Amino acid sequence: MRALFVFAMLAAAGIATAQDYPNRPIRFIVPFPPGGGNDTMARTIGNKLAAALGQQFVVDNRPGAGGIIGAETAAHAAPDGYTLFLGGVASHGINPNLNPKLGYDPIKNFAPVSLIAAAPLILVVNPAVPVKTVKELVQLAKTKPGQLNFASNGTGGSSHMAAELFKMMTGTDMVHVPYKGLSPALTDLLSGQVQLMFSSTVAILPLVRAGRLRPLAITSAKRSSAMPEVPTVAESGVPGYETASWYGVLAPAGTNKAIVDRLNREITEVMKMPDVRERLMSEGAEPAGGSPADFAAHIKRELARWSQVIKQAKIKPD
Repeated sequence: MRALFVFAMLAAAGIATAQDYPNRPIRFIVPFPPGGGNDTMARTIGNKLAAALGQQFVVDNRPGAGGIIGAETAAHAAPDGYTLFLGGVASHGINPNLNPKLGYDPIKNFAPVSLIAAAPLILVVNPAVPVKTVKELVQLAKTKPGQLNFASNGTGGSSHMAAELFKMMTGTDMVHVPYKGLSPALTDLLSGQVQLMFSSTVAILPLVRAGRLRPLAITSAKRSSAMPEVPTVAESGVPGYETASWYGVLAPAGTNKAIVDRLNREITEVMKMPDVRERLMSEGAEPAGGSPADFAAHIKRELARWSQVIKQAKIKPD
């Protein structure tokens, strides 16, 4: 009887906590520096949630180690609903497969709240490369194995992984040339030192429109609203190909389910707001959504996908 009484009291306390939530500011950990796409995403969503919930959302930038530092900080925070984390393909898809000794488990240490957006990449080539379609690129790569170089903004990043997935699905042999950031990668792509790259649409769009780079395809399942004239990789001869950078809100594992569900409902409403959708699309991102269970399933799919690519390509962390 005493055990049942204690259990009932604890359950009641949990309900009271959820009903009272939130009653103080909420920390929103972003594992990258201020000013980038992740930071913009967090501040856009955080400001709207602050208005809806009546409490300040404090963005806490914890950059370093490709997002690992921020993820570890969030994973070990108190599961009280007052620490949230902006996760993504790096923290919950790629890094756990590249670094098996991480200080967090992407499944066991987090409670998914909501997927919020996905940002497809675009495959571009230097205009001197004699191809105008994905099929022509694949044909060229197969006739010149190991002679085409593709740039990325770093080993294990979304740009690199998109290209490795492309190689795996097309059976092509191209050489990875990693750079320390997007700017030097684009410099060599524009000069012809490397021939192609998968890049974020926002960074590449001005160069495409100026005719300095030739777009071949977008990596999402559907065409991008920013460049509807550019076909997807899948419809260009690589059926089933799909990848994107993505963003989602997570809480530490053990966070009260009622709190997680409340946050999910509020985020769902935020994602319907025209100004939020417009802001995300200006960053090259397509608004997403869904339940916590949907997001959990998405993370498991991403972990499995990148595990296969990383093992086949024998990618090692820098």
